[in-house]
Amino acid sequence: MRYMMIVKASEESESGALPTEQELAEMTAYNEQLAKAGVMLDANGLLSSSEGARVTFAGKGETTVVDGPFTETKELIAGYWILEVASREEAIEWARRVPFGPGGQVEVRRVATEDDFGDALTPELREREQRLREAEEQRRDELAR
Repeated sequence: MRYMMIVKASEESESGALPTEQELAEMTAYNEQLAKAGVMLDANGLLSSSEGARVTFAGKGETTVVDGPFTETKELIAGYWILEVASREEAIEWARRVPFGPGGQVEVRRVATEDDFGDALTPELREREQRLREAEEQRRDELAR
């Protein structure tokens, strides 16, 4: 099962403050543990919302774009990990080991699979999704060379 561990933003992360050398060293050690255990598929930190934008959909083809920063810090994320683990409990155990101090928060959510969409994901749509995944994998392989 795939789980995403979502790092909640804080006033500090939204201020644009970057981690200290010590914090980066601790996070690198944690990421090395994930990699050594073979569970980490992806991980990244995000810059503050001042570097982002929000796109809101009003109707067919109608959108509104609002540039950051955004005021509701509790609704923002500052980073993530995607893990391949055997269970929700294992994902939670990894989340408990994140080297955050008081006030840090990580949300653990299961990543949806094709089966979660039931009959709405028709065989034709499944085939199209599979082709997209294969094309993306090929693109990543070519970039890695």
